[in-house]
Amino acid sequence: MMIRTAEQGGVWSRAWYSPCEHYRYGLRRVWGEGDEVLFVMLNPSTATELANDPTIERCQRRAAALGFGGMRIANLFAWRATRPEELRRVAEPEGAENAAFLADWSVDSGMVLAAWGVHGALRGQGIAAARALRGDVRHLGLTKAGHPRHPLYVSYCVDPQPWPEAERYPGLG
Repeated sequence: MMIRTAEQGGVWSRAWYSPCEHYRYGLRRVWGEGDEVLFVMLNPSTATELANDPTIERCQRRAAALGFGGMRIANLFAWRATRPEELRRVAEPEGAENAAFLADWSVDSGMVLAAWGVHGALRGQGIAAARALRGDVRHLGLTKAGHPRHPLYVSYCVDPQPWPEAERYPGLG
């Protein structure tokens, strides 16, 4: 695994990549003291340790507004792609190290914000992750199918809502 770090404008960043760089397992930004929020989304796009993409920019603004001193980003799939349909064309979109990152970071965060959207249904990853997440798990609203909404499409005025384990994908056994 490759780890890259950067510091810009008082924000310290770290990103974890596969040796081939097709997978990004984790992304972390720290700008202050205090707890960090873990966003669990679908898959990494173009953000790196040096630059945000639109989703990471929005997550960082939301995390700071909620009073967190940093954020971590983990995903259901570690394959770096700009479109969810690209995940269907890859033999192993999860990535070898992804499950470990998700498990470790969910217990080590001040809040876990589930936010993978409707494409979390792919390969059953959303349901598996929802049942495995620990700690203070929340969401920014649920889709009709019960998937936690992606933060890029949710207003900043929406507060994270608790997502108790018993309410995650009810009726699916």
